[in-house]
Amino acid sequence: MKSIKTTVVILNGFLGSGKTTLFRNLLYQSKNKKISICAIVNDMSELDVDGELLGNTEAIEDNNNLLESIHDCVLSSKKGIKKLDYVLKKLIGNQKPKLIIIETSGSCHPLPLVEYFKTHKLVKLTKILTLVDSLMLAHDYNFGEKLIPQMQSNISQNKRDILNLLIEQIMFSSNILITKSDRIEKDKLKYIANKIQAINPYAPIHSVTFGKLDIEFLIESSPYDYFRVEKLIEEIKPELNLEAEADKPYNLATRVIKDERPFHPQRLWDVCHKYLNQRIHRSKGFFWLVTRDKYSLLWNQAAGGINLEIIGSWRSGIIKDSNNGLSKIEIKILQDRLAKESGHFGDRYCDLTVIGDNKQVDIFTSALKSCFLTDYEIQLWKDGHEFKDPWPKNIIKMIN
Repeated sequence: MKSIKTTVVILNGFLGSGKTTLFRNLLYQSKNKKISICAIVNDMSELDVDGELLGNTEAIEDNNNLLESIHDCVLSSKKGIKKLDYVLKKLIGNQKPKLIIIETSGSCHPLPLVEYFKTHKLVKLTKILTLVDSLMLAHDYNFGEKLIPQMQSNISQNKRDILNLLIEQIMFSSNILITKSDRIEKDKLKYIANKIQAINPYAPIHSVTFGKLDIEFLIESSPYDYFRVEKLIEEIKPELNLEAEADKPYNLATRVIKDERPFHPQRLWDVCHKYLNQRIHRSKGFFWLVTRDKYSLLWNQAAGGINLEIIGSWRSGIIKDSNNGLSKIEIKILQDRLAKESGHFGDRYCDLTVIGDNKQVDIFTSALKSCFLTDYEIQLWKDGHEFKDPWPKNIIKMIN
C-alpha cells in the first residue's frame, strides 16, 4: 500500500514582507479548527526572533514539539538544506502532522528547496506562497514599474543582487500574496499586481492584510508544478551554485545587538527617521524604552517602516506597579524569579538583529547603539527624571 505523503507549504518572500504575521495567523487557525500542523521557521541571524514569536502562539505553547527553528543560516544554503532534512524527518517521525508549513528567511532562494522536495519520499510540496511587500515595491521600484527594466540591466551587466532574488522568488511561486495592501491606493495596488503578473503569469495573485488567509486554502492542494520551472532552473542554477555556499548571500550582512539598557526614546526616534531608508532591509527583536519600563516591546522594521508593539510586561515592571493586582504570594514568586536574573535591570533586556547591505549595516547598528541610555541618564531615570518620548502612546508605528 502506498503511504500518504505529508503536505508541505512554503512561505517565501523578501525580508519584511509579512511572513511571520501570516504564519502566526495560520497557527491560530490550526488550533481553532483542530488541524494537525507542524511549523519550521528559518532566520539567517543568530537571534531566533521569529522562532520566539511563533513559540508564543497558543498552538505551539500547548506543544512546543510542533515547532522547529533553523537559524544562523539561509535555508537554501547547503547548510540550511542539511538542517531542514534533519528537522523534517524528526517532525514526521514524532508528530505525524497533516500539514507542515515552512517560513523561510527573506534572503532564501526557492530553487534549492524546489529541487530538494521534488524527490522527497516522505512529503509532498504543494504550494510556494510568495509574499510581496506592496509598500516596498511602491517606494523602491516605483510601484513595480522598475522591476523588469532593472532586471534586464542586471542581466546585461552579468550582475546578481537582491533584485534578482526578489524577481526569482516571484517566478517560482505557485501563489503570490501582496501584503500591506491596506496602505496602498486601489488603483496603485492594481498597477502593482499587473507588474507582478507580467513576471509570473501562472500564479494567482491575492491581496492579504494583517496576515489574514484561510488555512483551508493550504490543505487541499495538488502537487507543486515542477514542470513549469524546469527551464528556469536550468537557466539560473549555475549562478545559484555559488550562492548555495554562502550562509548570507546577496551582499547582505547581519549584526546582533545585545544590551540590558533601555533606549532613549527621542534618540531612537531621530535615528529611525534618519537611517530607515538607507538599505537597511530588516531589523527585529525585543527591547524596552526608559519611558515605558513596564513593557516588553517588539521591534519590527522592514525597509522604511517600523512597528513597535507591546508584547508583554517585564516582571521588574509588574512588581514596581502599585496597581498590579497581585497577591503577596504572587509577588513573592516574581521576586524569587527576579533574584535569579543576572542583569542590572532585572529581567529587562534588548536583543535586536539588523539585516542590510553590508556597506550600510554597521552604520545603522552603531547609530542604534548610541540610543542606549548613558550611565548619567540611567541615574536620572532612577531619580525619577521624565524623558521626552515622541512615540505614539497606543499603536506604536512609524513609516519613513
